[in-house]
Amino acid sequence: MRSALRCVVALVLAVAPAGPVVAPAGAEAAGGWEVLAPGVAYRELTVRTPHGSARVYAVRADLRRPGVRADLLFPGAVAARAPLTRLAGARGAVAAVNGDFFDISEEQHPGVEATGAASGPAVYRGRALKAAVPEAQRFGWRPPPGDTAEDVLGVGVDGVARTGHLVLRGRLRAAGGAWPLGGLNQYALPVGSIGVFTSDWGEVSRARAACGTDEARKAPCTADTREVTIRHGRVVGVSDAPGTGPIPAGSTVLLGREAGARALAGLPVGTPVALDYRLVSSAPVPFAFALGAHSLLRGGEAPAGLDATDVEPRSAVGLAAGGRVLTLLSTDGREGTSNGLTLTELARTVGDLGCPDGVYLDGGASATLVARDRVTGDLTVRNRLDQGRERPVPNALGIFAG
Repeated sequence: MRSALRCVVALVLAVAPAGPVVAPAGAEAAGGWEVLAPGVAYRELTVRTPHGSARVYAVRADLRRPGVRADLLFPGAVAARAPLTRLAGARGAVAAVNGDFFDISEEQHPGVEATGAASGPAVYRGRALKAAVPEAQRFGWRPPPGDTAEDVLGVGVDGVARTGHLVLRGRLRAAGGAWPLGGLNQYALPVGSIGVFTSDWGEVSRARAACGTDEARKAPCTADTREVTIRHGRVVGVSDAPGTGPIPAGSTVLLGREAGARALAGLPVGTPVALDYRLVSSAPVPFAFALGAHSLLRGGEAPAGLDATDVEPRSAVGLAAGGRVLTLLSTDGREGTSNGLTLTELARTVGDLGCPDGVYLDGGASATLVARDRVTGDLTVRNRLDQGRERPVPNALGIFAG
């Protein structure tokens, strides 16, 4: 199947260099890649398809090289967004690509603020930032069969990039009983559940977490809610409505909806409680960082049911050399003569760049790739953006060197 995929790439996509890349003498890597830093290189391509051509911008990072590493970029809060140039520049990244799909619009829920929070799980420096929203509450395109909101791309504590799943497991215990936890810093909670919000959430209202259902993101919000604030193992505050504003470090807010709200109603101020939660990983080693991402290639094969119709700007990450080489890429689209790619074409492009495994990230107006100019050192957007503007994003994958 892998050889067959290669043939399709050669016949249908005909990926070719977009022209010579101008760089100082000695700055060219093999295959037309421009060296940005030792172990990090950049290239531009033209992908030809039956519906036209698309420009592709790629950064390759060799994690085996001393000083080269990848990490999660985010604005310091789960419910916050920032332009990719700002996220990458603040951390001194050499390059970066936008990350997970996110809660961008709440037009169907009047009076409820869009949180900007990502749909999938996230881990930062080995610490769980958030869990995945219910499947029906995800933003983004219709996923192929087998794709879940819990899918992630990350780098393990062993320095190897890999895909996996991160599933929330947790429990609230009090004298009156024990209840499973249904969320961690996420913009949507399962019906009847209890969610945990920490200082990582940020300042945005938690009201969105009680909107929609397990079957429909656009379903109405429920008024059957209860919030409980915990500090030092005891309930220190209660409310019948989701709150807003920052959560102090050391405090935890529990938000219950429906049956979860009724359970929390039995915990008055002063009640001793215990919380235990974690993200359980399918990976063989713990993730140092991870973010939501969705399968595009597995062992050179595209998953069954991958969309072959919708043409959009796209972002993706390819894995090679057993997860020790990453290729970040993004496309033009919706502007000029470039008209983006289908997910099937994106998979073929990632494979043609030498990556047997890959994932896709948020696309459309979010699709952005930034890289430092080798001569000036300026961090610049390389692809042509939708309407010429950076869309603020909740997280990203950054590449560092040195």
